[in-house]
Amino acid sequence: MELTPVMERYVVHWGEMGARWGVNRSVAQIHALLYLSPQPLAAEEIADTLSIARSNVSNSLKELQSWGLVQLVHVMGDRRDRFEARKEIWDIVTFIVEERKRREIDPTLTVLRQCVAEAEEDRRTDPEVKQRIQQMLDFLELTANWYTELKQLPKPTLVRLMKLGAKVAKFVGGGS
Repeated sequence: MELTPVMERYVVHWGEMGARWGVNRSVAQIHALLYLSPQPLAAEEIADTLSIARSNVSNSLKELQSWGLVQLVHVMGDRRDRFEARKEIWDIVTFIVEERKRREIDPTLTVLRQCVAEAEEDRRTDPEVKQRIQQMLDFLELTANWYTELKQLPKPTLVRLMKLGAKVAKFVGGGS
């Protein structure tokens, strides 16, 4: 696949952003390439287009598949495995947020709950420290519950809510 300058800029930048978000640069670049590609690509094509080692492409594709962002497809008459990315932006964002919640927030909630329970029995831990841990737990639980409720909204409702932005505060009594 030949990249135009705009496509190349997009792929390179997506790789840089992925690195800032804690995702391997190659994984992010492959995702960007597959997102832009009008047809499914074979691993060799990805490796050649991005000048990435074939083994790195294989590992990156496995990671993207585990996130649900890329799927394996077969093309009639071609024995090679080909890959395509989800194209619907809402699906992409939903999969990324859900996976990050599962990998980062859920384990943190588990540890914080354990810390709060242990701190109740621990007389050596300063009450202020216990309070800070409890506040962090309360905040993350509130955030996780908010996300769980939001993800159940129909997409058009969620879009309208997002477009309202800070105007929502008027409805809950906190805006000017």
